[in-house]
Amino acid sequence: MDLREKVGRRGARLFKDGMLVNLGIGMPTALADYIPEGIQLNFQTENGAIGFGPAPEEGYDNPYLTNAGGSPLTILPGGCYFDSATSFALIRGGHVDATVLGVLEVDEKGNLANYMVPGKLVPGMGGAMDLAIGAKMVVVVTEHCDKTGNPKILKRCKLPLTAKESVHWILSELALMEVTKEGLVLREIAPDTTIEEVRSKTEADLIISADGVETVKYY
Repeated sequence: MDLREKVGRRGARLFKDGMLVNLGIGMPTALADYIPEGIQLNFQTENGAIGFGPAPEEGYDNPYLTNAGGSPLTILPGGCYFDSATSFALIRGGHVDATVLGVLEVDEKGNLANYMVPGKLVPGMGGAMDLAIGAKMVVVVTEHCDKTGNPKILKRCKLPLTAKESVHWILSELALMEVTKEGLVLREIAPDTTIEEVRSKTEADLIISADGVETVKYY
């Protein structure tokens, strides 16, 4: 099972039936492919659509029907299109139940950095700042470490912040962590890892609750 499938399968189970969920570009879009039976979610893309489904089969994509990252998508029965002004009115008005965002860095206080690296070309911050503040629940999905093996889940973010203390859940291929006032609580680990491995690859301090850590079978 690859990284996107692991994160997509677990991430899709974080939501309750009927929620309006925004999926950011990149890894977050994988969640749309693994919605559990009996759960109906309304997915929003900030460029102006609600009610999109899994990625289209090869050869059935429409170049005029894409998500905010330009990737092709499908629209389910009952879905709708609208302009960016309406889309951001939904986001800034607090009508989005949850958003799923990719990150460059996230820390134990729930600070989020995902829009720029100083000295590098920035294509644009997109809607991440609005989503991180406007959504009722913020979930970040990420590889646990970067390409050089350095942790991406830190004590404090070093890159410019997208939003301050806005993240509720952090999900990687190794673990699910909840951001609380006390700190970062390790809630679940994947079956192919250990608590010790997760700790060794995480710069932030991890709290093990009295209830322990669940090993989830559906990663």
